[in-house]
Amino acid sequence: MKAFRLDRLEAERVANQGAYLQFLRERNMSVGLYALDAGQLDPQQPHRQDEVYLVMSGRASVTVGEETTTVGRGSVVYVPAGVPHKFHHITEDLRVLVVFSPPES
Repeated sequence: MKAFRLDRLEAERVANQGAYLQFLRERNMSVGLYALDAGQLDPQQPHRQDEVYLVMSGRASVTVGEETTTVGRGSVVYVPAGVPHKFHHITEDLRVLVVFSPPES
């Protein structure tokens, strides 16, 4: 079994000085923690993998393709491979669990 604690993952992400920390990589998927602070711009480009976002904390808007919605703790968003997407209008520090399938390269 592989088990993780979000507080420890967040500490590791901060120690590595990055917005994204991949903490699990398997044959068919990878999982990471993505962090954007209030007011920060999201530099993402479309990915070659399908993605699922699970918002762990914070508040923002997200645009996927032509659709925009507000997200907060407990929100789940699916992003198909190749579709432009960005978090924006981040009003509270955002911490998001990201699942890529197949694994992010």
